[in-house]
Amino acid sequence: MKAKDFDKKFEAGQDISKYLNMSKTNRPEQKQKRVNVDFPLWVLHSLDKEAKRLGVPRQSIIKVWVAERLEKSLS
Repeated sequence: MKAKDFDKKFEAGQDISKYLNMSKTNRPEQKQKRVNVDFPLWVLHSLDKEAKRLGVPRQSIIKVWVAERLEKSLS
C-alpha cells in the first residue's frame, strides 16, 4: 500500500491496524530500568494508605507523582 492511500484511510477514520506490523513497535523514551529507593517507614505507610484509597499499587503512585513533579519542574 502506498503511503498516500494509507494516509487517506487514516484520515477517513478507517481501521488501519491490519496494515501495521506491531511486532517491531517501540515507545521512545519509555524503556524502563529498575531502581531501588529507600524510604522511611512513615512514607511507605502513607503511600500504602493512599494506594489503598485509590485502588492502585504503591509503585503506580510513586511513578505518577515523580513524573508529575518532573513535568512541573521542566516546564
